[in-house]
Amino acid sequence: MNEITPEELRKWPKDSYKLIDIRDDGLVAYGMIPGAVHISMEELEEGTSAELENTDRDRKLVFYCQIGRKSRELDGFKCLEGRDIYSLEGGYIGYVRAGMLDESDREEKQHRAEESIRKKFHKQLFSPFAKACKMYRLISEGDHIAVCISGGKDSMLMAKLFQEIQRHRQCSFELTFLVMDPGYRRENRELIESNARALGIPVTVFESDIFDAVDTIEKNPCYLCARMRRGYLYSKAKALGCNKIALGHHYDDVIETILMGMLYGGQMQTMMPKLRSTNFEGMELIRPMYLVRESDICAWRDYNGLHFLQCACHFTDTCSTCHDDGTTSSKRLETKKLIAELKKTNPFIEYNIFKSVENVNLDTLIAYKKKGERYHFLDEY
Repeated sequence: MNEITPEELRKWPKDSYKLIDIRDDGLVAYGMIPGAVHISMEELEEGTSAELENTDRDRKLVFYCQIGRKSRELDGFKCLEGRDIYSLEGGYIGYVRAGMLDESDREEKQHRAEESIRKKFHKQLFSPFAKACKMYRLISEGDHIAVCISGGKDSMLMAKLFQEIQRHRQCSFELTFLVMDPGYRRENRELIESNARALGIPVTVFESDIFDAVDTIEKNPCYLCARMRRGYLYSKAKALGCNKIALGHHYDDVIETILMGMLYGGQMQTMMPKLRSTNFEGMELIRPMYLVRESDICAWRDYNGLHFLQCACHFTDTCSTCHDDGTTSSKRLETKKLIAELKKTNPFIEYNIFKSVENVNLDTLIAYKKKGERYHFLDEY
């Protein structure tokens, strides 16, 4: 199979090729190259892709995966016999990195991103952000908030929303945009810094050795990594004089966590909008994206032509196996698909899951825990 670089591809006439994304659903949901179509590896193996069948055989087929490995190994597929096929060098990550080198339109990108928050996506993004801050009392006078940026779409948008709400001057508080480098490869760190510059976010970067520390862990490395990251963020934020850290978990994370707790953990729990730290006195964790829908975050990202890395994990360089709370994306994706399926027959399913943890009737529960102590209905029966 021939390889083509992102720079070479940009020189080809648009109608001379079809760009095909062969990554899994979890990565595809996180962002695609503009103009690409998604065809799964299963469809290629079974030769069942209608998209491929309907593509003119004279058009070149350019495949890409996440980092350019899988897309180089498609020569043996029967459905591709006789087709002019190419692999995009570096995959999706290579495409994103190639684009970050051009910062000539940085000011225009920042203006467009900010303007879209104020106008086009005001109702979908800023309003629920401000509502969560007010409803759950997430911001107080005199706060110094460490806005924790992982480099993904959620945390980057959260940073912009914080800048916007601070601009309204209804409450006086300070912001520090905090990026922890747990051992990223140089290119991945550069991408985070490049996106921050393009969006006008003045980041403070500090380093840790978390990736090295969990490198030899076989059981639940993602969970340990997430726990360690949280501790490092608390510690650095406190050293910088902050009293709160803000994380970018959104509405969909909340309802998926509720359902995952029941299906995989055998418990009723939710992701709280704010928490007091038990290990760092005087520190609080807040989640101001609590009422923001992931689909609206994706719409804002795509509208502004932005591309972010999902994880940049030390193990795979492009990890699709972990989530910000250490849960595996396979379980999260399975839960996401289940919710989507249930929504077909009940359009209120997401709202009902979200509201279920606000309408808990203790009189109908067999047992529950509070502050680590277990209570059983027979205790007072």
